[in-house]
Amino acid sequence: METRVFAPAKVNLALHVTGQRADGYHLLDSLVVFARVGDEVRAAQDETLRLHIVGSEAAGLSAGEDNLVLRAARVFSSDRGAAIMLAKNLPVASGIGGGSADAAATLQALARLWDMPLPSMDAAIALGADVPVCLNGPTPQRMRGIGEQLDPFRGLPGPLAMVLVNPREAVSTPEVFKALSRKDNPPLEEVNDGFGTIAGFVTWLKRQRNDLEAPAIAKVPVIGEVLRALSEDGCLIARMSGSGATCFGLYDSQDAALGAARRLRQTYPGWWIRETVAIT
Repeated sequence: METRVFAPAKVNLALHVTGQRADGYHLLDSLVVFARVGDEVRAAQDETLRLHIVGSEAAGLSAGEDNLVLRAARVFSSDRGAAIMLAKNLPVASGIGGGSADAAATLQALARLWDMPLPSMDAAIALGADVPVCLNGPTPQRMRGIGEQLDPFRGLPGPLAMVLVNPREAVSTPEVFKALSRKDNPPLEEVNDGFGTIAGFVTWLKRQRNDLEAPAIAKVPVIGEVLRALSEDGCLIARMSGSGATCFGLYDSQDAALGAARRLRQTYPGWWIRETVAIT
């Protein structure tokens, strides 16, 4: 028996830092969507617990005991084994939840394989702040607190075409949070009646922010270049996801996104560029 679970890229369309707890954890208010590009986790019965990594982004990613996939597997505290294969297609440490999505997919795959319940919220969040939202996806979510407060975000227009771009620069999330000028920013603006159209949604989204964008650009200036490059070719809005360095651009059609991605690949052949659609 083998189980397969898709681990979609997590995109923070907006990310507001609203406070910081006494224990150092930051409080967030974020609109999260999931894209139709991602990694895949496969798991099959085996005598021992082992991990094999393949895929275009596998280079440099260790399959050692500290890998988030194996850490997620050990959450079950089971003496059962599994041969896990991670097909790594998303850049590492890129602000689109690759590791968290992989951990969430591992929890789902092993719960099926071993016929066990999913771990608790506390166990999931101990793996990483983005693991619960990835476990709760792939529909749009509003994520608050330290990642444990999740609510469906309804009314997004679809299909929501986007281009994801990563300039192949790793960003340190702790350093970006440390560089924040203030940590008590206003939350997301409330939505009462939905949006109806992509234009209406983008108008609302432009009034929101990613509070980590400015400090991330200060640490890794090429993020600013990515945003400028995305802002051309009919892009409705360009913004950084998570703590970077991946940025997204939204478009009014899949054809527009495809055309923009093609032009970006010609100009920036060394960047990771994917046209996709948000799962709404």
